[in-house]
Amino acid sequence: MNILPLPHMKLHRNTSAAVVTTLHAILSEGRYADKAIEKTLKLNTRWPQYDKQFVAETTYDIIRNFRLLKEVSGAKGKDFWSLFGTWCVLKNIELPRWDELQKLKPKVLRENLEAIKKDRKILESIPNWLDELGEAELGQERWQKEIHSLNETASVVLRVNRLKISRAQLQDALSEKGIDSHAPEEFPDALVLKRWHNVFSLEEFKEGLFEVQDAGSQLIAPFLKTEPGMRVIDACAGTGGKTLHLAALVKNKGRIVALDTEEWKLEALRKRARRAGVSNVEAKLIDSSKAIKRQEQTADRLLLDVPCSGLGVLRRNPDAKWKLSADYVREVQASQQKILNNYSVMVKKGGLIVYSTCSILPSENEKQVAHFLQSHADHFILRDEKHVWPSEGFDGFYMAVLERM
Repeated sequence: MNILPLPHMKLHRNTSAAVVTTLHAILSEGRYADKAIEKTLKLNTRWPQYDKQFVAETTYDIIRNFRLLKEVSGAKGKDFWSLFGTWCVLKNIELPRWDELQKLKPKVLRENLEAIKKDRKILESIPNWLDELGEAELGQERWQKEIHSLNETASVVLRVNRLKISRAQLQDALSEKGIDSHAPEEFPDALVLKRWHNVFSLEEFKEGLFEVQDAGSQLIAPFLKTEPGMRVIDACAGTGGKTLHLAALVKNKGRIVALDTEEWKLEALRKRARRAGVSNVEAKLIDSSKAIKRQEQTADRLLLDVPCSGLGVLRRNPDAKWKLSADYVREVQASQQKILNNYSVMVKKGGLIVYSTCSILPSENEKQVAHFLQSHADHFILRDEKHVWPSEGFDGFYMAVLERM
């Protein structure tokens, strides 16, 4: 846990209660953290930006450090007020004299923290099974480095929609609204906000001038090396984040076929495409093996952004730590093999496949690619691969380029 003093912070009853209520929705009712926070903010639209930021960032930080705070506080069950109060003490925020916080003793809490500082799985606040898996796959040094990075606060990163606006123009427009950002050179479409902001409420978002997409994720679409006029298939499109990036890269030329097994995701993709001014995307449902067969050897480029454990994006989705299981990781690995084997037929001879995940585990990444190449040695070769590690500053990703000979 990043324990830094927050001087002169005065807690307010209404925003503190909102944090506790949101924690209950996430950790007791199983709601996704981003959706639960979004709902809380929508119910309190008149709050100033400072209060919205406090609720969002505090909720995420407590979820991120859930196990640590529970161990330090000694809280039983889902005593979210005790977790909140313990978070305040460890951040050196003076506790108000509210009934829910009276039982907390700051001196005892700090002593409890010192007692568990050498236990990585508690200090980094992860389940035992995940700590064992991470060290087994990555080795102690790499795992220690990455899991620590994954417990840092995630930056808000935008992907500029170059179909409608340049990066400099969007940066200036946001700056005029008091939203400062920096433009990293190695990510040409990215703007990284200097402070949290509810960007979905901005007119610029509603007009399709940007999408929220981590900088690491923004490297995947360019890895396909698409050119205007190509036929590109995004075969695990989901709600279309990378599909829309591909469309912008080819300047709305050529054809992009977005496939997914769930219609609601494709409908969300269509809505996002309309907002972004994207006109070259056709969304199709994979409802049987025939849907794949019809696309056989039709794609110049094929993106397989496969389902994965999501361990590379725990910084952004910290609640996933408490919803994942070892069984799920094994199930998703089997799904990855199936997708690679079954969907690879869609690419033409001489065409390229990009296999990608938002995981940092070799068993989901390079080992999956090696297994596929071993059984398809006569048809595919590895052209390139790239790891994006959380310790480098953004989310964790893996991507590999395979060529069909």
